[in-house]
Amino acid sequence: MALITWSNDLSVSIKKFDEEHKKLITMINDLHMAMGSGNGKDVLGPVLARLVDYTKTHFAAEEELMQKHGYPGYVSHKALHDGLTRQVIDLQNKFGEGKVLITVQVMNFLKDWLSSHIINTDKKYSHYLNSKGVA
Repeated sequence: MALITWSNDLSVSIKKFDEEHKKLITMINDLHMAMGSGNGKDVLGPVLARLVDYTKTHFAAEEELMQKHGYPGYVSHKALHDGLTRQVIDLQNKFGEGKVLITVQVMNFLKDWLSSHIINTDKKYSHYLNSKGVA
């Protein structure tokens, strides 16, 4: 069973970013399924690495578009991106040091991190960027 299910409630009405959010959801769901089958420890490292890399790429794309169109919430949005990136890198580092195991707490953090960011932060740029012709 998926930990996060894509729905229109998560759509930011920008096709490229919706597709990227879906990929992030898939990565988190892959980790959740591995945990459920007892393979979480083997999968956590590679999934966290992919998640960190993909998140950086995704955040950079969002930030570039916000800057290009003069999004007024850019500075605060970028600060949130930077904070979220640090949290995931910290989780990755702790895992590498043997300080973090795959747990329900880690899964809930990743789920809440992604869904809260999309719903509470990314959706704020939707209308503005749509009004600039971004779809």
